[in-house]
Amino acid sequence: MPCWDMVLVRATLVEAVATRLGGRPVSADLAGLDSTTLACLAAQRGPVAAVTFADERLRDDDLPYATRTAAAVPNLTHHAVPGTAHTVYYDGLDDLSRLPVTDAPNAYAVTASIKRAVLDTVAAHHLAPGMHLTGSAGDAVLSAPSSYLADLLREQQHRRAWSHALGHARLRHTSAWSVLGRARPASRTGLAGAWRQTAAELRGPVREWVPQASRPVSWTPLLATVDWMSPDVRHQLASALDTAAGQLDDAPARLAAWSDRQVLARLGADTTGWREIAFAEYGIDLVAPYLDNEVIRACLAVPADQRGAPGRYKPLLATAFTGSGVLPDFVLARTTKGGFNALAYAGLRENAPVLLDLLGPSSRLAAAGLATEQPVARMLARAAAGQPTAQGALYLAVSAEVWLRQVDTAAPTWWEVNSPVAAG
Repeated sequence: MPCWDMVLVRATLVEAVATRLGGRPVSADLAGLDSTTLACLAAQRGPVAAVTFADERLRDDDLPYATRTAAAVPNLTHHAVPGTAHTVYYDGLDDLSRLPVTDAPNAYAVTASIKRAVLDTVAAHHLAPGMHLTGSAGDAVLSAPSSYLADLLREQQHRRAWSHALGHARLRHTSAWSVLGRARPASRTGLAGAWRQTAAELRGPVREWVPQASRPVSWTPLLATVDWMSPDVRHQLASALDTAAGQLDDAPARLAAWSDRQVLARLGADTTGWREIAFAEYGIDLVAPYLDNEVIRACLAVPADQRGAPGRYKPLLATAFTGSGVLPDFVLARTTKGGFNALAYAGLRENAPVLLDLLGPSSRLAAAGLATEQPVARMLARAAAGQPTAQGALYLAVSAEVWLRQVDTAAPTWWEVNSPVAAG
């Protein structure tokens, strides 16, 4: 990677953190490489309460790395947040009044109990509300999914595509031919063509569920939620896609660039929902520097096949901060990342009755034809039995259902512009 790219990445992140710091208390997540970088940058300028969610069901190495980092970096005071019976996904959704009403579905409604546990710890160690740094969107700007292989194939960079496919295959314990086979269909069409293909798929029979990672890479990937829709809604969506394809004038040339924009738009909306929880309940200002425009521009200026190259983990951060004195070497050498799958499945099992009620006959999504009852019930039954489940689809469906119910019951609010009274 060009040296100036890395200098710019480091400079924009340093500025994104520094401009937020002032006289108020500072806290930060201390978990993966993304959040650890922000915490260490803030600690260069003053005390930081570093918080690690450390539920024993996660069985990852976030806590050992966080403990070691806090011991090595001045100004980091570390607090571990132990899990409880309630720190699982989908907890507390039997009482929606505890959640702030947002302008769009709030993905963090599903994980609110976990976020509250973290913020409870922050509040307990700060006399006044301050700001909390999160590494949200770090994955989106610092790395890239293997779908960029479709761009390499389209541009006939076959040797590079094969080399990268070999690396991704090793990570996924599969073959390079399988990795390239998933990418090849998207390399043979553009966005308009993909929309037309998706429309045709929506007009066809409902698919059998398979994990999303087993499906071909797509410009417009369809989650299991489309298979829960009524036939009429599927056909309406198909017609809308055909119309959009016919009106598309300025199509993106690269799948990676298109996907980056879609993911960042979604993460921006999601983080707004989390910010609402933090401020409404704790008065804490949640800050996500990786969503700053300048940070996004600096990171995405590095091509996706360099950000997502399988040979190194988060190469942008590793290259940008090596030798800078900001992060300990063992942090920059880290190649692991924590995950919340255990808490997602635990939440699906333990809150199955609440979820069946939310997405059952009285569901707002069902009334709109967006989620028919039986397919969703079958998916929830799979989760309760510990079988592989369409977690992403259920997550989105529950978030949307919660929001629709909140909108139904929230007191109406409106804004008016007062016209100036003319002088007599």
